[in-house]
Amino acid sequence: MPRPAVDPAVLRGCSGPWDAVVVGSGPNGLLGALTLARRGMQVLVLEAEATPGGGARTLDLGLADGVVHDVCSAVHPLALASPAIGAQWLRARGVDMIAPEASYAHPLDGGRAAVAMRSAAATGDLIGGRRGRVWADVFSSLAAHGPDVMALMLGTAEQRLRAITSPTGARTAALLGRAAALADRSVRSGDDAGALLAGVGAHAISPLSSPTAIGTAVLLGSLAHTGGWPIPRGGSQSLVTAWIAELSELGGSVVTHAPVTSLDQLPPSRVVLLDLPAPSAGRLLAPWARSAASRRLTRRLQVFPPSAGAAAKADLVLSGPIPWAAAQQAPGIARAGTVHLGGSATLINTAEREVAEGRLPEAPVVLVSDPAGADPSREVRGLRPVWAYAHVPLGCPVDPVPLVLAQLERFAPGVRDLVVAARGVPASRMTGHNRSLTGGDIAGGSTALPHLGARPFLATDPHHLATLPGWAPGGEDAEVLLCSASSAPGPGVHGLGGQAAARSALARLA
Repeated sequence: MPRPAVDPAVLRGCSGPWDAVVVGSGPNGLLGALTLARRGMQVLVLEAEATPGGGARTLDLGLADGVVHDVCSAVHPLALASPAIGAQWLRARGVDMIAPEASYAHPLDGGRAAVAMRSAAATGDLIGGRRGRVWADVFSSLAAHGPDVMALMLGTAEQRLRAITSPTGARTAALLGRAAALADRSVRSGDDAGALLAGVGAHAISPLSSPTAIGTAVLLGSLAHTGGWPIPRGGSQSLVTAWIAELSELGGSVVTHAPVTSLDQLPPSRVVLLDLPAPSAGRLLAPWARSAASRRLTRRLQVFPPSAGAAAKADLVLSGPIPWAAAQQAPGIARAGTVHLGGSATLINTAEREVAEGRLPEAPVVLVSDPAGADPSREVRGLRPVWAYAHVPLGCPVDPVPLVLAQLERFAPGVRDLVVAARGVPASRMTGHNRSLTGGDIAGGSTALPHLGARPFLATDPHHLATLPGWAPGGEDAEVLLCSASSAPGPGVHGLGGQAAARSALARLA
């Protein structure tokens, strides 16, 4: 196979040669690049958008002078807990992860709210009764075994085996089972514990009875009582800035405005990491598929199913804090980094089922964050950004701002009077700021159990896609690997997919 031609418009003067090229600068792409660079490889990262970071960017949207918004993710419990990132590294690089005293909150109709504090015991006291005691027992125990929780729920097969055979791993696995049973029972109970776990499980954009929603409730629920649900000071971009700073120190480069539509555009290298949705990776590889097996693989990538539900983004500018109706009964709601809107667990489950069936709920689930509550630097001249996602069917063209404001007004009467500016991005147009979010799919494809357990398909090495003969400098073969949310372990700002793909590449080159 002839060596591909280098496209000067993509490289724009970057010096080489490169040991590895990463397509996409989301958290997985950057953590994959760093994993390779820390092993002495020269790494080039190509990003299609004007700013790097993928799902962890903070931009001035022009809604109010000096007010910046997190355009995708805003709150990062997985980043703090992830072994690919780590709290110690974040502190060393000057990233200030502010964990509010209240991790998340859930307002209910009638001026009440349930609040999950960073302390599992304090949360149990707020819930009260037997359910509160069970909550405190289960989640306090899980919080004491955070690394085992991450390994068992998001680790590779090898990491899971090592964790479960450790002195504490079997106990942690049993605790996870208890937590899953608690989540399943609670969301049908109608009490405060059920509301809290329903809101967390809804992050999966899936009916609450699904294994994915239950697993999400257990994982994110336990992290709320470990390091909390932190907000990076200044916005999510501070994470990206720190990753790129270290990559630059190690000799790597990040090039923006560099969309890659063909592997022919890439310079020769020994490794290619694709931080792209599985269908996009399949389309890039299809012209290079020569054998029947490689053609089957590219077809499987291209037909990897999307998520059943999607996110539509609303960015608001308010002239004051959100006036929660439950603030007097539950003062923690005003301090929570994330608030889940949707009402009771029953109402949330109904809305999520409608989304999964392709219907827009009258009152969709909405996730809200007012980062200035934890990070006063985000407020500028009395104006503060408010971040919100509404759960809608895949590809929904409806402007989410009216949906978000209706849910906010339901639980915070008078909030409309504080709105200075608003911008809505329907699910159908989410690719306008991130080409990976087709139809508003923020999960990188289906998170139904078969597709989450074997992502993007069952394989000994789920990240390795192809070997390109003669691609590397000197005529050596090159390895192509998938490192996006479409690969194991799935969506989230944790960098584990990038780290795992990079480690697989290094093992193949050894």
